[in-house]
Amino acid sequence: MVKHIVLWTLHDNAEGKSKLDNAQLAKTKLEALKGLIPSIIDIEVGINLVGEASSVDICLYSTFKDEAGLKAYQVHPEHQKVLPFMMAIKAERHVIDYSI
Repeated sequence: MVKHIVLWTLHDNAEGKSKLDNAQLAKTKLEALKGLIPSIIDIEVGINLVGEASSVDICLYSTFKDEAGLKAYQVHPEHQKVLPFMMAIKAERHVIDYSI
């Protein structure tokens, strides 16, 4: 199995919405991919509750059978539809992919 974890720090305002509004919309859009992309085993998006200086704003935690499943997710048209929104709201992005 492969875990795909992404951490984002968001702009305070983007796309005409606040950081919290964008975080909630990102959560909805990303979690909806589970029903649309067959290679996703599990996907969860968390919105940060604690505003420490070292905190990120949202976290994506997802699981795939293997690297091929992760790659299929990354190029899937439904994932590609979400990317412009994520690019518009993010100030920073960090990612890690690892086998379990």
